[in-house]
Amino acid sequence: MGPWVSQSAFRAQNNDFQCFRRGRKSWSPGRPNPPFASWRARKHQGLSNYLTAGRNVGTLSLTTSLVASALGAWILFGPASAATWGGIGSVIGYSLGTAFPMIAFIFLGTKIRKIFPKGSTLTEFIHYRFGEKLFKLILVLTIFYMFIFLCAEVTAVSMLVNYISGTPLWLTATLVVVTTLVYTLYGGLRASILTDNLQFFIVLILLSICAYYLFSLNSGSISFQVVQTNSQHLLSNKYIPNYTAGLTFFIAVAATNLFHQGNWQRVFAAKDNRVLKKSLWISFIIIIPIVFFMGISGIIAISLDNKVNPDLAFFSILLKDKTEFLSVLIIILAVSLTVSTIDTLVNAISSLIIVDGKNFYDGSKQRNFLRLSKVFIVILSFISLIIASKGFSILYLFLLADLLCCAAVFTVFYGFYQKNFKERNAMISILTGLFLGLLLFPNPDFAKSILVGTLLPFDLFPQIISSSLLFWSFLVATLVPTIVIMNYDSFKRR
Repeated sequence: MGPWVSQSAFRAQNNDFQCFRRGRKSWSPGRPNPPFASWRARKHQGLSNYLTAGRNVGTLSLTTSLVASALGAWILFGPASAATWGGIGSVIGYSLGTAFPMIAFIFLGTKIRKIFPKGSTLTEFIHYRFGEKLFKLILVLTIFYMFIFLCAEVTAVSMLVNYISGTPLWLTATLVVVTTLVYTLYGGLRASILTDNLQFFIVLILLSICAYYLFSLNSGSISFQVVQTNSQHLLSNKYIPNYTAGLTFFIAVAATNLFHQGNWQRVFAAKDNRVLKKSLWISFIIIIPIVFFMGISGIIAISLDNKVNPDLAFFSILLKDKTEFLSVLIIILAVSLTVSTIDTLVNAISSLIIVDGKNFYDGSKQRNFLRLSKVFIVILSFISLIIASKGFSILYLFLLADLLCCAAVFTVFYGFYQKNFKERNAMISILTGLFLGLLLFPNPDFAKSILVGTLLPFDLFPQIISSSLLFWSFLVATLVPTIVIMNYDSFKRR
């Protein structure tokens, strides 16, 4: 088992957890099965399908589900928007950051599957490995991050449909969310994976058609010379944001996806480790060119029109002639991307409530957490509809969610490999990084932050900090916990 958790402790914890999931107390060897044993077995099988699709998903289904879940409607907005000011560096950072977790899961996922074969969430392992306080902190951060993700996805598709057809934001948001909830809350992960399989091929086909039309309709205006003339700084190796934005998006997106419960559900759902590794490698290869292409479209858009709305950069090129066919195509593409991500988020949050609810609320083991999870999801979805109707910046919502995970990523995963890892030290490192990162995190117009320009005047800070607040907020949130934990370890060895 290595230094993560002792065999005896693991067996005891895993046995308790399994007894809870079966809905009964443990039974002594040789003792007859309790009444209604067969009914409980069927109930357990249903819960297993709801949470981990029976742990029997093959390579094709797992690959298509991983890709479809990773590529939400944000790819139509985020990479292009970031590229309009972050240049080619942000495109590369966004692409690698989105795909990198697939490589990380090859090592982290197989390791946890070996030690915790009956697991369903990352947070339940954190509870057994570290303790209750850190478990609760990570659970809250994870759910909050996925809630922000949900709001951003609903906002994205609502803004797009409004841009194309003038449909009110609230109407689109309601239709998409309600439709997704209907099948996801009933079928769980199994339903999510089945729909992902279809959505994967729809998305690939429609993205290919969009790419063809984007270049064919603009063959006379799109060229490398045009980009070089109008947006040379976005390609220049002397343009500082190419480096700061690239590193920012790599850190932000990569760290965030390592805490995405939807990804961990699929890790536990794989038929075996061979299937898991193969699916993750294929997903890594597929994701990079898709995100890279969407980012490049932002550089092209800003080169053709320097007044373009960054969030709508991709569509400003593709839909400039108001072609009905392309408009319908984009709406179908956006809805497919959104639904594949929302059902993943809904099922992920639901699974956290079901599996980890008993550990979060002391003395409530008899509570029906499946029902509670559905009520909780409906409430969060209603709140997301309200937020989506306001039309906030999509990229900003994602970045706020990303910052939360950056503060926890090193501490949590580093702790997996340390035998004597103290929960108190982990809590201090994460909260310190999160607090300092939030002080530097820019406001929605990226002009100032809580610390720079609000609590203290700009003059007190060098330009390299005041002009790159987003970069420094992510760097501080990620590095401070690393320094704190490494110092604790260094002091402990003296």
